[in-house]
Amino acid sequence: MRPTVAEKRETFRDLHKEGCFVIPNPWDAGSAAILQSLGFKALASSSAGFAWSNARPDYNLARDDVLAHLAALCAATDIPVNADFENGFADDPDGVATNVKLAIDTGVAGLSIEDSSWAPEDPLYDFDLSVARVKAARRAIDDSGTGVFLTARSEGFFAGKPDFDDMLARIRAYADAGADCLYAPGLREEDQIAAVIKAVAPKPVNVLTFGLSVDTLAALGARRISVGGQLARSAYAGLIRAATGIAENGDFSGIQGADLNMNKLFETYRGD
Repeated sequence: MRPTVAEKRETFRDLHKEGCFVIPNPWDAGSAAILQSLGFKALASSSAGFAWSNARPDYNLARDDVLAHLAALCAATDIPVNADFENGFADDPDGVATNVKLAIDTGVAGLSIEDSSWAPEDPLYDFDLSVARVKAARRAIDDSGTGVFLTARSEGFFAGKPDFDDMLARIRAYADAGADCLYAPGLREEDQIAAVIKAVAPKPVNVLTFGLSVDTLAALGARRISVGGQLARSAYAGLIRAATGIAENGDFSGIQGADLNMNKLFETYRGD
């Protein structure tokens, strides 16, 4: 019997209580099913990977398209799915709360809210507004009674405003505002990662790895490790390499060895 949505949410919350786990990022139902088959305990959507699969740059898909995508990922898998819910698809706290409720209805076990506005003049929301947006997401989840796990993300190092002290202050404030997990993507230095983990302890921290191993990040105190759009990027890189050989040289060697029996793979995967 497949687990219920409530059971997935309980599993996801339990995963954050101790130890360290990897939460890879699929970009469609097929990649989600494959990742589940490899034994991962949870998955996280990738806004970038999903956008690329629709021939769009990141942050260029409508809210309803993302909601449908999240529902498809949750339906395709028996393990918890965390939603990369970007900035909540709204600037104001009330809009964030409304959209968080819609995300909860897709069956996700967790979701993240970013503090990035991506406005050219200032890529981050004002500090107080950013905290209010996290509080609004927290209230929406609490009102739903679902136990969805809330991750608050501070995007300065991704959005072109890499001020470590500001980011640390934001992360602390988001923890105080009710975030269950904290996340500052873009950090590459071990001492900076360790400082974020220490700043919000005992709350768990998600780390986007750029090559640091599970053992290294676990030793620093990371509870959750994601790869963002890097799996999707790797898949597209393989496609481009193989197809370029065909297009430019008539060389099919790039597809030799790609002997996965995809039909068999998905026949044995119970995704109905």
